[in-house]
Amino acid sequence: MSMYQTSMVFLVLSSAVSLCCSLLCLGSGQSYFIEWEIMSVNSCSVVMTLILDWMSFMFLSFVMFISSMVLYYSGEYMAGDKNMNRFMYLVLAFVMSMGFLIISPNLISILLGWDGLGLVSYALVIYYQNEKSANAGMLTALSNRVGDVAILLAISLMFVHGGWNFLFYVDGGLGFGEKEMLCGLVVLAAMTKSAQIPFSAWLPAAMAAPTPVSALVHSSTLVTAGVYLLIRFSPALEGMLSQSVLMLLSSLTMFMAGLGANFEYDLKKIIALSTLSQLGVMMSILSLGYADLAFFHLLAHALFKALLFMCAGAVIHSVKDYQDIRMMGGLVYHMPLTGMCMNLANLALCGTPFLAGFYSKDMILEVAFMSPINIIAFGLYALATGLTVCYTMRLIYYSLSGDFNLGNLYSVGDEAVVMTKPMMGLSCGAIFGGAFLSWLIFPCPYMICMTLGFKTLALSVSVVGGMIGYMLNLMAVNYSLNSLKSYGSTVFFGSMWFMPFLSTYGVSKSFLSSGGKYQSVGDMGWSEYYGGQGIYSAVSKGSSSLQVFQDNSMKVYMLSFLLWLIVLFFIMI
Repeated sequence: MSMYQTSMVFLVLSSAVSLCCSLLCLGSGQSYFIEWEIMSVNSCSVVMTLILDWMSFMFLSFVMFISSMVLYYSGEYMAGDKNMNRFMYLVLAFVMSMGFLIISPNLISILLGWDGLGLVSYALVIYYQNEKSANAGMLTALSNRVGDVAILLAISLMFVHGGWNFLFYVDGGLGFGEKEMLCGLVVLAAMTKSAQIPFSAWLPAAMAAPTPVSALVHSSTLVTAGVYLLIRFSPALEGMLSQSVLMLLSSLTMFMAGLGANFEYDLKKIIALSTLSQLGVMMSILSLGYADLAFFHLLAHALFKALLFMCAGAVIHSVKDYQDIRMMGGLVYHMPLTGMCMNLANLALCGTPFLAGFYSKDMILEVAFMSPINIIAFGLYALATGLTVCYTMRLIYYSLSGDFNLGNLYSVGDEAVVMTKPMMGLSCGAIFGGAFLSWLIFPCPYMICMTLGFKTLALSVSVVGGMIGYMLNLMAVNYSLNSLKSYGSTVFFGSMWFMPFLSTYGVSKSFLSSGGKYQSVGDMGWSEYYGGQGIYSAVSKGSSSLQVFQDNSMKVYMLSFLLWLIVLFFIMI
């Protein structure tokens, strides 16, 4: 057996074992907390901690299942790569880092998995070694370093209280100011990892990685690490200022990503912006205090988003490696199986009744509409839901239906069995996963009490968004030059509100160039003159003078004697 088959079998078996353990923990209501002390520093114990409950086991199960499908899929997708084993080892290291983060309730052990994700994601984003990949990798790494610094500051804050196990601090033990600061740092770390505003630019840039990596990173691992951290921290966020800030920023992220996807033509970036929008949904419902709903949507979204990325990879692989959706069209006739799976994933993303996305997304919207949110957040929820269906219908029009735009010498088909088999496995998850999870996580159903207008609002907005998305493209609005009349607004909405520009050029112009001036004037200028070099010069001159006196030279003694005589003469006068 080749490496991708061996890895797939191992991960599938591990996933099945984790799922069984999760069901046992759910049935018995038990959780296991394992802790051993490594060392003690100033009466503060550095301990290695593991938490094994139904949530960590279930998330591990989903991560391993999706990873197994992705690794098997990579066997065909990366078949032409000379360093295929290196790619497999990187993906396995990524999965291991995520697993470590999932089972750690301790901020120090979380930091190991957290930094592991950042390091391996950088190695995977720059996998295709060119300038664009290097820039995208650097943007990803530096954006995530902000969150790493926030975690380090949270660790130093908890050091004062004698331990880093946040499960003991979330309900009490901290003063209000300290708790507010700790929650703010954790929310900042989660926002950088899950690419919320203003750290959103790195997520579409990370599409420079190979498509199997995108299927794994943007469904169940890297971007969901921040959401998972906040799910574990959710009891501490009650009534904190950071909760309100998170609500505002996540709602804006949800809306901004949905709007940007309607102006994007890169297939992978459209799906990446869709991921960003769904992360905004998870974060916003978390900020309202419903951690169980956020976890439910996290798992359901992982299934159909990994499937959507796999279908996109199969399409890109077949159409001469184009990623521009305007170069596709009519693919449903040439790739019926891939087209079916892609439509299935898209419908699950839109929240079509009885698919995986419906159970979590519909409940999130209804609970949000019942919550005491302001009119701005309510409007952003409704608009983001409509925009999701709008860009999905646009994607379906350009890639699957419409006119065939590929040109000559194409070889489009579903012949790659190694790629279609895992897609079929995840398709089952996209169909049955939502119902299965809702039975497990919510044995007692939520009480939803709403008027008919609010109850049908999500469905109405989705239908209207879908009609607008399909009709505008059917009328070829994007092919006409009308968009040039509003060029400024088109560029603004299509570029994620100038966020990639501000994250790269803006930072380099404002901070790095001024930092260069400070270095030349301060570090290399006054600081050197009055600091290290100045002290060195003064000391060396002084030691040279002393050396002259210590040489026992007759001239020096005679000169000194004459000087003394002159001084005495003036004193006598």
